[in-house]
Amino acid sequence: MQKSPFINLPLHNGHAPLYLIRRMIRLSHAISKTIVDEYGPKEFLRRLSDPLWFQAFGCVLGFDWHSSGLTTVVTGVLKQALKPDTHGISMAGGKGKKSTTAKDEIPLLAQNVGLSSVKIDSLLYASRMAAKVDSAAVQDGYSLYHHVIFFDEQGNWAVVQQGMNAENRMARRYHWLSDDVQDFVCQPHAGIISGFRGCNVLDMTATKSQENQKICVDLACGNTDNLKSSVYRLTAKDTLDKWVGDDGDTMVDILAYEMPTHLDWSLFKRIYDIQPQNYEELLSIQRAGNSTVRALSLIAELIYGKQASWNDPVKYSFAHGGKDGVPHPIARKVYDESIRYLYGAIEEAEIQREERIDALKKLARFSTKMFPGESN
Repeated sequence: MQKSPFINLPLHNGHAPLYLIRRMIRLSHAISKTIVDEYGPKEFLRRLSDPLWFQAFGCVLGFDWHSSGLTTVVTGVLKQALKPDTHGISMAGGKGKKSTTAKDEIPLLAQNVGLSSVKIDSLLYASRMAAKVDSAAVQDGYSLYHHVIFFDEQGNWAVVQQGMNAENRMARRYHWLSDDVQDFVCQPHAGIISGFRGCNVLDMTATKSQENQKICVDLACGNTDNLKSSVYRLTAKDTLDKWVGDDGDTMVDILAYEMPTHLDWSLFKRIYDIQPQNYEELLSIQRAGNSTVRALSLIAELIYGKQASWNDPVKYSFAHGGKDGVPHPIARKVYDESIRYLYGAIEEAEIQREERIDALKKLARFSTKMFPGESN
């Protein structure tokens, strides 16, 4: 029986060989230039924000079609391949400790392409808030270890970042695009790709969480002693059962409602002094992280009745999908568009015939792995 196609992002050890990295830099430079010349830098940013196109692009460059390392290697290669004077695109950040260098690299790179101080501040804010949202507002069990931001000479940007789940040894990639972000705390992602959907994921960026967000702000701006009292009430196991166990309205596991054990009350006093006007301002406060978000959300839901979303916001998950569409259909049309788009870029790229043929073969193999037994 034929297996349903899927994407997992298992964590792989080791490094890509130097000869492959050199080839990937040359090939990515040529393909990127073709896309920018034909469609402009902004369109290239839009493509980078598409998780499926990004996956196909990595495979064309020669990387494992399903490896978590595709993310870090492709972005590392692009950081060497993209030239502002050729592609009109700059890039900051990286993997591990390099992810934190974005805040220092952005001003230097942006000044070199003539961006104003206002746009530089906007880029810095976008970089910081994208990381904050995916590390604190979306609590899905994946810890961020990779963050890069791409931007053009008009200040348009795209963010690609990845998190790791230490328990299942899998990765999850988050994509952002400036044009898609009207609000950093309300459905801001261009796409999230993962091996599967998680259970009991607190998603404070969901539309369903908007009322919960408002109560969180009210709580944070109110009397800190009252907030402490609410936390202590919810910390007691017997009182938690009273809220969760009897009404039958929620399918969320009681363990999901566990209150954080360590809360920084000096931070809550600082938040009180700042008096944030909305949830985005609250989340943007330095040191306001997982525990702060979770504690406020649980109080807002269990005491004040404003439920947050506990649905995983992942948009592309194929571990249990299939051609029969159960439990969800595979985005075949999106993949087909990505493949056609890359095929044209490869055909037009200024590379040797042998490299062009090799890249097209890799693209074809990627399509076959995703959709076995079907023709393009």
